[in-house]
Amino acid sequence: QVQLVESGGGLVQAGGSLRLSCAASGSIFSINVMGWYRQAAGKQRELVATITNTGYTNYEESVKGRFTISRDSTKNTVYLHMNSLKSEDTSVYYCNLRNGPMSEYNDYWGQGTQVTVST
Repeated sequence: QVQLVESGGGLVQAGGSLRLSCAASGSIFSINVMGWYRQAAGKQRELVATITNTGYTNYEESVKGRFTISRDSTKNTVYLHMNSLKSEDTSVYYCNLRNGPMSEYNDYWGQGTQVTVST
């Protein structure tokens, strides 16, 4: 079984910064993708950023240049550095682990952490 534990959410003023962390434990394949998604009230969950085990990254358009995803594979931990935060970034942020190759993988989710950006 795989568990994901998130930390780092909170309340921040617009223009400020936060760092989210997500530590994965359990049976984790060497081929995997870790990422962050978010879901604002009344909206669908959307991708924020992902990073593969080889370090390839992908970002949602609105966060490019402001957010940086990184990972420490020795610790099975993924980070999301968020700068220049805007009110529209307010959401519950979920960590995701796509565990295994594309031909056969399982998705795991963290419990979510609230990020609130005040103006």
